[in-house]
Amino acid sequence: MAEDLLKDFNPFDIFDAEAARLDRYFSGLDEAGWRRPSRCEGWSVRDVLAHLAGEELYNHACLDGTVHDLMAQVADVGVTGFNDFNEWCVRERRDLPVEDVLAEWRTKNGETRERMRALGRDALLDTMAGPYPVGLQTFHYDSEYATHADDVGAPVSDHEIDDRTLWRVAVGRFVLAEQDAKVQVEQTADEMWTAVDGVTAALSYPEFVEATVGRLPASHEVDPRVVSTLRCLA
Repeated sequence: MAEDLLKDFNPFDIFDAEAARLDRYFSGLDEAGWRRPSRCEGWSVRDVLAHLAGEELYNHACLDGTVHDLMAQVADVGVTGFNDFNEWCVRERRDLPVEDVLAEWRTKNGETRERMRALGRDALLDTMAGPYPVGLQTFHYDSEYATHADDVGAPVSDHEIDDRTLWRVAVGRFVLAEQDAKVQVEQTADEMWTAVDGVTAALSYPEFVEATVGRLPASHEVDPRVVSTLRCLA
């Protein structure tokens, strides 16, 4: 089963660790740091924080079983789909003091992490895709937080790098299987072997992770068909 790829990892501990990484980083920024461009096209570091804060509206709706109510409310202001929702969350917070946005995210995300851990891996959560296990949804959040931490340049210590890469590889492999992506993936001791429509590519673990979250540089030599098929988490 695809879920076996994740059995050795605790999604709640990872979520706590990635949230703490972002919190430490955000807490030390000055005005120039907030204005610095992130890896998210068109977004500053501050915009990434605003996105994370706004996203808690959806996270809490999942926990409260009110996802469809939330989607109806934002539709009333012309927001349709996740891309629109993300941009709307950022726009709504651009004129607020950054300290207020940071406090909003810190409080709301803390509540999300506490409630999801209390529910446990096997409980079901309301999502846009229907009922979904809390543990698996948490792994999706883990990946997003790790990706955005990298987007803004939050430091990762040397002793964390290997384990962090391994769980991200596992999450990427799981989501590709979950989505029935038309790609073969084999994990060897030091690389990921992939094949799409007869086109093969060998990627390092970090390259595979970057491909699954849509962050592999355009200059990379991997065939575009492989790159587009591996993108499953962004």
